[in-house]
Amino acid sequence: MFWFRLQGQNDAAAPAAGAALAAINLPDSLSENGRIGERLFQAKCLTCHGENAVGQQGVAPPLIHKIYEPSHHGDESFHRAVTLGVRGHHWPFGDMPPVEGLSRGDVTMIVAYIRELQTANNIR
Repeated sequence: MFWFRLQGQNDAAAPAAGAALAAINLPDSLSENGRIGERLFQAKCLTCHGENAVGQQGVAPPLIHKIYEPSHHGDESFHRAVTLGVRGHHWPFGDMPPVEGLSRGDVTMIVAYIRELQTANNIR
């Protein structure tokens, strides 16, 4: 289940600031790359995208969402977002700044983690 506030939506129905925007199923286990990606995600992405990439109301979108499925946002989209930042276009959160301190290999591991979470939630 996903919750997010769109422009014009009744504020009373919106989750509290910082609240998770998605309820997800966690995979039974992660691959080695997924575990590495999880640690990197927790260090560099969790502050905005929330625990297990469920997003945060008023902060950043959930990455465990159909919008980020591989056929719409391929792996390279994540690499470019981290390196260059991204202009807000799907969600009302504003622009994402570049993320410093991550190598291309690090982002590959983070993407592996996100893709494993997505697969556990039938996003393929």
